[in-house]
Amino acid sequence: MNGLTLAYLGDSYYELVIRQHLINQKWTDVNDLHKRAIRYTSGRAQASIIDHLIASNQLSEEELDFFKRGRNASGRGRGNTDPKTYAHATGFEALIGGVYLKDEKRAQALIAEAILWIEKGESHGKNGG
Repeated sequence: MNGLTLAYLGDSYYELVIRQHLINQKWTDVNDLHKRAIRYTSGRAQASIIDHLIASNQLSEEELDFFKRGRNASGRGRGNTDPKTYAHATGFEALIGGVYLKDEKRAQALIAEAILWIEKGESHGKNGG
């Protein structure tokens, strides 16, 4: 499967898990849910997450391959995001999509780590957003 298809799937799955996470925290107002979700799902947040996962050696070679497929297929990006951030965010989504297809428990574990990373960064004024 190509990188953009993996990213398409990974984006949907990641968004669903983040929404579940926020609802489990008892957030119910849709506007609040949307604002809080962006902290986890923005391109900048996703690029920060993948950089953390790579720097902390948490990914297997196959998982790195999923990331690279998405990163390399990402194109120029969007006007409000620099190309490197956009490429890394697309690579993160491809990672989640590829891992989800192979092992949903592992995808859940990576997303749990992503949530911890973003929440840790928010409490220290780093990452996210």
